[in-house]
Amino acid sequence: MIFCVIVWAVMYGLQMQFGVAVIHPLAYYIFGFFAVLTALTYWLTAVLLKANPDGFMVAFFGGMVLRLLLSVALVLVYLYRGGANEGHGTWTFLGSFFLLYFLFAGFEIWSILSNLRPFSKPGESQ
Repeated sequence: MIFCVIVWAVMYGLQMQFGVAVIHPLAYYIFGFFAVLTALTYWLTAVLLKANPDGFMVAFFGGMVLRLLLSVALVLVYLYRGGANEGHGTWTFLGSFFLLYFLFAGFEIWSILSNLRPFSKPGESQ
């Protein structure tokens, strides 16, 4: 939640300072897309871990594949619906998209790495 508030505040500040030259008008929709997608992958991972506690890697990589496929679909829909004809707006959209993609993917990896202790096997040295 705090991560989303910080990212939104930075986006808002950049948009107020530089306008659409830096932040695409659809960037807030992309932000919402990734926030919902992150919540969905966390939920999916939790459900799969409840079903099989030893299947952490399957659940994690399944969530990453879901994120990748839905993200590619979002970009393709944007380009198909005429986004490729915007000129500079296309680059602004793609820049906003990839920046948010990597921020949310990095956040997910950071949260997994910071919580690895519950998944370690008992008796292993620290």
